Parts: sequence; structure tokens; C-alpha cells
Amino acid sequence: MAALTKDELFSRTRASIKEITPEGLNERIRSTSKPLVIDIREADEVATGKLYGAKHIPRGFLELKIEALEPRRDADVVLYCQGGIRSAFAARSLEEMGYENVSSLAGGFGAWKNKGLEWGVEPTLNAEQQIRYARHLSIPEVGTDGQLRMLGARVLLVGAGGLGSPAAYYLAAAGIGTLGVIDPDDVDRSNLQRQILHRDQDVGVAKVESAARALTSLNPDVKVIPFKERLSSENIMRILDEGWDVVVDGCDNFPTRYLINDACVFKKVPNVHGSIFRFEGQVSVFAPALGGPCYRCLYPEPPPAGLAPSCAEAGVLGALPGVIGTMQAIEAIKLVLERGQPLIGKLLQYDALDQSWRTLKLRQDPKCPVCSDKPSITELIDYEQFCAVGA
Repeated sequence: MAALTKDELFSRTRASIKEITPEGLNERIRSTSKPLVIDIREADEVATGKLYGAKHIPRGFLELKIEALEPRRDADVVLYCQGGIRSAFAARSLEEMGYENVSSLAGGFGAWKNKGLEWGVEPTLNAEQQIRYARHLSIPEVGTDGQLRMLGARVLLVGAGGLGSPAAYYLAAAGIGTLGVIDPDDVDRSNLQRQILHRDQDVGVAKVESAARALTSLNPDVKVIPFKERLSSENIMRILDEGWDVVVDGCDNFPTRYLINDACVFKKVPNVHGSIFRFEGQVSVFAPALGGPCYRCLYPEPPPAGLAPSCAEAGVLGALPGVIGTMQAIEAIKLVLERGQPLIGKLLQYDALDQSWRTLKLRQDPKCPVCSDKPSITELIDYEQFCAVGA
């Protein structure tokens, strides 16, 4: 077989694949059946500008990642590089993998810009962030776009205790850009058995202060907004008005749990619920605005104070909130990324003694006093405070 020059190889490859003009791609992008557009350039090239909505997979990783991004072999896929050469070879490679409808953008990104079509410089990760979040960037469901979304997200944690500690740690490590932390208490030595945000030297220090120090030390990308106050009907709406994407409920009493639920329903904010008791825990996502039930659909009213055991009487295995709080962090991240199936309409129960999980289906109560079409509760209620099962 005669040796080919690079120009001859490109000509032969180009003749064997489908190409699309910039004008043709622009028309298809604006249609109802948009193609999957993939930018196969290197990160430094993408930083100078890209097509809006294009996914980024560097050429060297395309064959490794394409199936996770788009497993359907009949999908409409358009590849582009800077000048149309790399994308032509890449299109040929995908055809060999069985992709039937792959096109290469003729002339690449350079031709697109020369035609005056829309493009922009989107936010990018700096070099340090690319290293820090490298394991996220290799996941197709996250990638650069997802990581940027997390860095721009705002998650409010109610409680810096047993549940709030692991949830906050993993949300900060994941790169959730802004974390609000609400807790009125100071660190007590009895907290340290399970509340891993705090250290022995933090005893007597406000929990929100200790939490902010620990989280920003873990990840300087994260901004922590502390609220050293006890939630009530007088302040919760003010706090929620600061614009949170998700609320993570790690509180340790029923009155606050109902207050959070009602406020989140009124503000249409997803509420990631977690609770623990001795060796047992449960997690759910209450989000009527997303088609699921709220906490009151499950428990319309708080139990009488006499039936709720005191914190000291209840007790909790120190490692248990680590399991449940981490699950809450995962649910919050899924909601931010809009990936997977959050625990909306499901209650996940965990028993540490026999290492068992059970999932219960939940349905929205058509007569729910808060989230039904005709709610009977339209204002926030401050129930009598009492010590209940929790973190």
C-alpha cells in the first residue's frame, strides 16, 4: 500500500464522511431537533470561545467518553475543531464505532466565526480548579459544564451538627460555590462524637464560625455565609430571599423541620430532608414544585411534645449521621446538576444494625394542609419548641 501524505489522508477522510457548513449547522441548532454538538478542541482553545451549548470532549478522549455522553448509535452528532481537520478524522473514528449520523463542521470554529454566527467565551475552570475537580471532569454527567454549575450554585444548610457536618464537608469539597450555614449554638464537647466539622479547640466557639473555618480551609473556592440565629417565622423568609437553589435540612427538632418545609413550599425551593435516631436514618427530597410531596404529606402535624424523646434519651451512633448527611449531599448535588433521579416521592430508610436499606414510595396528599390546591396553612407557624429526635 502506497504511503499517503497528510494532505492526501485528509482528502480521503473528508471524502468518506459527512460535512456540514456553518450555515447548515446554525439552522439545525435553531430547529426543534437539535443535534449534539461536540467541541473536540483542547481546553486552552475552548477558553477563547465556543459555540453556545456545545459539549466539550478533547480529541484524545472522544472515543473513551462518547458512549457515556451519547450511547445511541443513531444520534445526530456534529463535531468541530478549530479548522475542520481534527473533527474530520474524529468523525471517521466515530463511524467506525458504529455511529451512523456523524458530521464534521467544515472549516471548524474559524469558519463559524468568519460567517458572523453566534459564539461566546463561557466561564472556564482555572488550572488549579482543573486539578482539584479532575475526578468530576472525567464524569460525563458532570464535566466542565456541571462543575461550573456547581461553582455557581447556592445551597443553604440548616444545622452545623451531625447531619450538617458531613453534608457541608462534601458539598464544599465538590465545589458548591456558596454555602449558607444556619445554627444558633456554640460547639459543645458532647457534639464532637458525631459533628465532624468541629474540633476540640472549637469548644465554646459558634458552630457557624467553626464551620466556616473548616469549609474554607478545605476548599478556598467556597464562600460560606453564616447565620448564627435560630430559625423562626420572623427570619426564615428573609434568609430564603437571599436566593438558594437547594435547602438541606439537618435540624434536630420537629418545629424547625415543619418551619423549613412550609417555607420551602412557599418559596418553591427543593428541601433535602434527613433525620436520624440511634441506629436508624432516613433521607428524602420534598419538592412539590417538582411534582413530589412535601413533609406534611407524610406527617401533617408534629407529634405531641410528650411523645418526642429528649436528645439525651434518644442517643445516636456517631457514624450514622455521616451516612445520612452524605446521602443528603449527593441529593443536593443531583438537584444542582439536574442529573439522575432525586429522592422526590421516595423515602430512603437505613438501619445500621443490619446494614439494610428500604425505599418507600411517597405521594402528594391531595388534602395536604400546605402543598395541596386548597391549602389550609398559608402562613408560617412557630410550633412550641421541644427537644426531638435528630442530629
